[in-house]
Amino acid sequence: MSYELIAGVDLGSNSFRLQIGRVVGDRIHPLDTLKDTVRLGSGLTRERLLDHASQQRAIQALRRFGERLRGFAPETVRAVTTDAMRVARNAHIVLPQAEAALGFPIEIIGGREEARLIFIGAAKALPPASHRRLVVDIGGGSTEFIIGEQAEPLLMESLFMGGISYRQRFFPDGRVDKKRFYAAEVAAAREIEALTADYQRFGWQEAVGSSGSAQEIAEILEINELNPDGGTGISREGLAKLRQLMIRAGSAELLDLKGMRSERLPILPGVTAIMSAVFSELGIEQMTYSEGALPLGVLYDLLGRFEHHDTRDETVVEFKRRYQVDKAQVVRVERTALALLGAIIKLDSPEHENEVHFLRWAVSLHEIGISVAHSEFHKHGAYLLSHADMPGFSKRDQARLALFVLGQRGKLQKLASMPAGDPNWRLVFCLRMASLLHRARDEQPLPELSVKESPVGFQIDIPAPWLDANPITAAALNDEALLWRRIGSKLRIKPVPVEPAVQ
Repeated sequence: MSYELIAGVDLGSNSFRLQIGRVVGDRIHPLDTLKDTVRLGSGLTRERLLDHASQQRAIQALRRFGERLRGFAPETVRAVTTDAMRVARNAHIVLPQAEAALGFPIEIIGGREEARLIFIGAAKALPPASHRRLVVDIGGGSTEFIIGEQAEPLLMESLFMGGISYRQRFFPDGRVDKKRFYAAEVAAAREIEALTADYQRFGWQEAVGSSGSAQEIAEILEINELNPDGGTGISREGLAKLRQLMIRAGSAELLDLKGMRSERLPILPGVTAIMSAVFSELGIEQMTYSEGALPLGVLYDLLGRFEHHDTRDETVVEFKRRYQVDKAQVVRVERTALALLGAIIKLDSPEHENEVHFLRWAVSLHEIGISVAHSEFHKHGAYLLSHADMPGFSKRDQARLALFVLGQRGKLQKLASMPAGDPNWRLVFCLRMASLLHRARDEQPLPELSVKESPVGFQIDIPAPWLDANPITAAALNDEALLWRRIGSKLRIKPVPVEPAVQ
């Protein structure tokens, strides 16, 4: 399936961005960009709740984005949100309102997933190079550090420091002096110190800044000729001059420099302090700038899914390798689980493509918990999927996978948060039944099964002679029916007599 236009939405802690791209072969040509300085992170209270004003700014911006995206197919738009929504305790209340305003689902992504997408976007906007690049992205609430080659990130980290959080912590009234600036630099240096040794050992040949913060610093240094010899990008000497001028002025607002953007002035002191610490701790002398960042990375990641280069598939393969999953058992359980699902829905229908993907991934990962302990391995697996860094998967995706893995066996009351009629129940049913039927872990063929779904549950028809010949499995199926009954649902195991063959 191919599309001419695709869109990426980045709900950052400081700014919201919408980028629309035109797909030409394996390249994306930026077609339209919308930006709104929402300062979502500024609306976080001490209790880590997004206040009403920040919520309203976000909703208004997303309504404007939604108007521009009108007519786009759901699969051509990917919206992600980062630090502010990651830490907000009322994100579960705000997110549905935000999705309604935008008209598309919004994924909360983890720090390393954010870093991965940033690197892809930054690399795609730069000339091709064979050497390693270090990309640094200072956002409103977090700063990402990525080393990679071409468009492949190799080392990723996300630190909880950004322009908004540092303004609130060190420059709450906008005043800048030497003491405050030094305190901000020291705090940032302490954060960066934890990754310095690993990053310098890994090495890079070119340092790159991405996103609005790096762009603004680079423009200020270039336009005002603060870099040595009129150089471009960000230099250590130019950064030191900007720092000194800001301290002398007493605030960013009083700086008499060209190229200052009013909407970014409140976070400029914090961003400059963090960038100064980055240069100092990592020994950087010169940094170039890439116009590509998270939104462009989202677009290329989305394009990869259309071209069957889905990062999520690669992540699942890596997890199977890392946790030494029994591949033969995965094949057996997947074959049966898909057969059961195929009796209920059309597997090749675009409408159900997402369900098929998630069932495959859940089957592939359903036994990763055995690597921790065989006892209650489904709980260990669910924990790993909930908390691991999984490139390509949003936090919501990971929670969904964890739910399937947790629900593959045992009592069903633990899934009580899922409403009756939720499509996820059929995936839980398929995984549970396939796992149960293959508990012997052998190659004995299963009989022909017939499955029906109803508003109250499921029915599975199994040849009676097979049940008689497999009493342990028959008993387990009866126990399974009881577990479904305890949550007010129904699972009927119907033995079907088999007519004797005519001689």
